[in-house]
Amino acid sequence: MIDLRSDTVTRPTVGMREAMATAEVGDDVYGEDPTVAALEAEVAARFGHEAALFAPSGSMANQIALQLVVPPGEELLCDADAHVVTYEIGAAAAYGGISSRTWPAVGAQLDPDVVAGMVRPDGYFAVPTRAIAVEQTHNRGGGGVIPLATLRELRRVADEHALALHCDGARIWHAHVADGVPLADYGALFDTMSVCLSKGLGAPVGSLVLGSAEKIDRARWVRKRMGGGMRQVGILAAAGRYALAHHVERLAEDHAKAARLAEAVAPYGVLATPVRTNIVPLDLTKHPLDAKALATAARAAGVLISVLGPRTARLVTHLDVSEAAVDRAAEAIAGILRA
Repeated sequence: MIDLRSDTVTRPTVGMREAMATAEVGDDVYGEDPTVAALEAEVAARFGHEAALFAPSGSMANQIALQLVVPPGEELLCDADAHVVTYEIGAAAAYGGISSRTWPAVGAQLDPDVVAGMVRPDGYFAVPTRAIAVEQTHNRGGGGVIPLATLRELRRVADEHALALHCDGARIWHAHVADGVPLADYGALFDTMSVCLSKGLGAPVGSLVLGSAEKIDRARWVRKRMGGGMRQVGILAAAGRYALAHHVERLAEDHAKAARLAEAVAPYGVLATPVRTNIVPLDLTKHPLDAKALATAARAAGVLISVLGPRTARLVTHLDVSEAAVDRAAEAIAGILRA
C-alpha cells in the first residue's frame, strides 16, 4: 500500500533508530535527561525563544501553551478549522476552562482586520479575549502557508489589544522550507509556539512548547497535571534531534512530490487550493464520486487517502513515500477520477 493518509505514518529511519538505541538518558521528570535537555535547548535556539518543553503529542503541546496565555473562563480567538478546536476533542474547554470563538475558515488566507474586529475587551460581563491562535502550515487549509507579512500584522493587532499570540506550528518546518523564512523570524512573532517532530520530520513521537523561561517553568507543572511527565524519554528526544539534523531541508522533496500529485488531479476539477507544501486537498463537490467512494476505490488500487468530510479528501506526501510510489499513486487516482 502507498500510504498518503498523513505524514504521521512515517517510521523511524535506520539512522534514527541507531540514534535512539545509543541515546544517553535520565529521569526527565527530575530534569535529568540530558538528551531531552539538549533537544529543548536546540529547538528553543532555532526559534529564538528562551526555553522549550518536550511533550508527548502536538495536542498536549498546544493545550499546555493555551493554558499559559488564556486564564480559565476567558477567550481564545482562532479560525473555524483550526486544529486546536477541531481535532483536540474540546481540550481547551475541558482542561483549561477556555472559551473559544472562531473566524470563518479561510485557511492560510486570514485577514488581520477581521480578527481585530472580534476582540472583546474587559468589562460589561463579556468574556474578555486573551489570545489569538494561528496554524502554520494550515492542515485543513491544504497545507497553506500564512505569509510573514500577515503574521506581522496579526502581531500588531495582538500588541494593540494586549493579547498573546500562539502558533500551532505542527508543520512550521514546511513553511520555513517553502517560503525561506528563517525559523527565528517566525519565533519572534509569537508568545508561545508548539512545533511537531512526528509529522514531516519523521520522528515517532513528540512536540515541543516554546516560550519564555518563566512560561516554560509553569508549562512543566501543566504538563505533569495533564499526565505528560515522562521518565527516560531521551530515547524519543534522540529521534527528534536526528530529525532536526537530517530531515528539515529534505521537506522540499515532499513538496515536489505533492506538486506532482496535484498536477495529476488538477484536470478533474477537484484540487481545492493551490499546493504549497506536502498536502494535496481535494474538493469533490462537483465530481460524481464522493470522498468515501474515492477512498474505497483508491484502496482497491493500492493507495490510502484521508477522508475529511463527505466531499473532502486529502493526500499527504512524506519521507516514506518514494518518487516511484508517488507516480504510481498519481496514475491510480487520476484513473479513478477519469473513469
